[in-house]
Amino acid sequence: MAKPDKNIFHYTAGSLMEILKDLPTDMPVVVSGYETGYENIYPPQIMKLTFHPESAYWDGQFRVAEPDESDCFEALVLGREERYD
Repeated sequence: MAKPDKNIFHYTAGSLMEILKDLPTDMPVVVSGYETGYENIYPPQIMKLTFHPESAYWDGQFRVAEPDESDCFEALVLGREERYD
């Protein structure tokens, strides 16, 4: 099986380390997900989230906080690239 061209990857370990070095070491990191396989990631972003442990596994246990929600926290979100091909 052929290896993919290195130019198809949006981030390398080194480029992620550059982003992470300026963040608090205790900041949570979450990923978007569901289904199989792996994808490139969108640019990492800090988002305010809320915790919903009762959610079904396909919904994820974290959600984007509404502007008026006070019970939220900041996390670094690594969103998977969505392809529609």
